[in-house]
Amino acid sequence: MELTDIQRKFVVHWGEMGSMWGVNRTVSQIHALLFAHGKPMHAEELCDTLGVARSNISNSLKELQAWNLVRVTHILGDRRDYFETSVDVWELFRTVVRERKEREFDPTTRVLRELVSSPDFQKEPPDAQDRIRSTMELMDKLATWADEMLRLSPGTLDKVLTLGASVQKFVRGDAAPAAPATPAGKGDDPDAHHASLPMI
Repeated sequence: MELTDIQRKFVVHWGEMGSMWGVNRTVSQIHALLFAHGKPMHAEELCDTLGVARSNISNSLKELQAWNLVRVTHILGDRRDYFETSVDVWELFRTVVRERKEREFDPTTRVLRELVSSPDFQKEPPDAQDRIRSTMELMDKLATWADEMLRLSPGTLDKVLTLGASVQKFVRGDAAPAAPATPAGKGDDPDAHHASLPMI
């Protein structure tokens, strides 16, 4: 398969970014190629297109399958395995977040909980206890937030992210326009200052 200049730049850049994120370059390039191409490809085609050894392609495909980012499919009359990825960016985002949370985030949270609940924890200096406990509480909050985000439909998640900047400005207190003057005796509503908060 001959890549266009746009496809080539996309695949090369995704491979470079993958290396920065701790993902093998070939793994990232295969995923980028399948995403950009938008159609199933067999291993030999991936080898020829990327100029990578067959063994490297096989190992990388196994890793992508383990991450639930690539699935095997078949074409009528062809005995070879074909590989495809979702072309829905929101589905890919949710998959990556879910997999990384399960592999990297959740184990850390469990260890922090074990440390805090250990009888030996009370023997640590108070300031060290505070730091570890604060870290655990932050991780718990982030885990709860991530779980809630993963439950949202792509459409709702898109709206939440779009509203994020507006909510951030509101929380900082620099988004709401100056309220018009209120006649005497008319400003007794304690919730009136919440009127400009975007509804989710």
